[in-house]
Amino acid sequence: MKPAQPLTGVILAGGAARRMGGQDKGLVDFRGRPLVAWVIEALAPQVDELIIVANRNLDCYRAFGHRVVSDLRPDFAGPLAGFEAALSAARHDWVLTCPVDTPLLPPDYARLLCPTRPQCAAVGCLDSHWEPLFSLLPKAALPGLSSMLDAGERTARRWLASLNPVLIALDAQAASLRDADDAVALRALAGTLPPLTRQS
Repeated sequence: MKPAQPLTGVILAGGAARRMGGQDKGLVDFRGRPLVAWVIEALAPQVDELIIVANRNLDCYRAFGHRVVSDLRPDFAGPLAGFEAALSAARHDWVLTCPVDTPLLPPDYARLLCPTRPQCAAVGCLDSHWEPLFSLLPKAALPGLSSMLDAGERTARRWLASLNPVLIALDAQAASLRDADDAVALRALAGTLPPLTRQS
C-alpha cells in the first residue's frame, strides 16, 4: 500500500562500484536476475513514479521499463550527485531513495520512511548510524543541494543534516536492508535465502 503522499521512487545505481571490481553493480547477477530487477520489483508498487539513476549501460537499464537519468556532473561525483539528478527529474514533490544493491528491500519501505504526509526530510538509521541512501527528500531542496555541490561538498550526511531530517530507525528491517558492496557480501546475502526451486 502506497503512502497518501505521491512519491517518486529512485534507485541509485550510478556509483563507480569499485568494491565490486568496477562492474556496473545494478546489472550484477543475484539469484538469476540483475540486482536492479529485484529492487524494481520491491519498490515500484510502493511509489507513483520510479526513476533509475545510472551512469553506464543506460540502454540496459531502460529495458526494465522505467525512466533512467544520469548525474548532471562528471566522474562519478558520489551520492549527492545522484540525489541532484533524482530531484531534478522527479515529477513529485517528495523523493524516496534506495541503493541498487538492496535486493531484499521490504515491501513497506515507503511507509517506513513516509508514514504520514511529510513535512520534512527523513533519513533511515541502522544501529543509530545514518544511512543516507535510504532517504526521503523534498524536491524543493534541489537549489541548496546544487549550490553545495558547486562549492565542492561531497558528503551526503552534511547536506542531509542541513535539512534537519527526521531520523527513522530501521533496525527491525536490518536483514532486508543488507547491501551487497562486493562479491563476497553478495554471496553471503544470497546464502541467507532458501534455495531456488527449479521450474519443471
